[in-house]
Amino acid sequence: MNKQFAHTFFANGKLNSHYFSLLEPILEKLNIDQLLKAKINLTQKNNIIYEHGFHTDIKEPDVLTAVFYLNTNNGYTKFIDGKIVNSVANRVIIFDSLLEHTGTTCTDEDYRLVLNLNYKK
Repeated sequence: MNKQFAHTFFANGKLNSHYFSLLEPILEKLNIDQLLKAKINLTQKNNIIYEHGFHTDIKEPDVLTAVFYLNTNNGYTKFIDGKIVNSVANRVIIFDSLLEHTGTTCTDEDYRLVLNLNYKK
């Protein structure tokens, strides 16, 4: 089942959340010059691992995507080349936003929670 809850902190050049200040430590750590989008995704536990489908977040050159895993579970991020990065709390992966990837559900925890950032350096 492809359902998720999402909270958009920042998109289309404007602040969309009263909770944006919670992101400041990671934004500083990543040394972001221009934030394009910041969103948190929560997918609920499922009976099977469901891959949501390959996609790109922003179809522009010179944009990076950072996925920050907020809890450990058996979900993952999978790339079009078959590489898999497991969901481990406090892990961040950074890649070119043009690289196709997919997230998943999990089966071992109540939810999978990730922060997605799209930005320029």
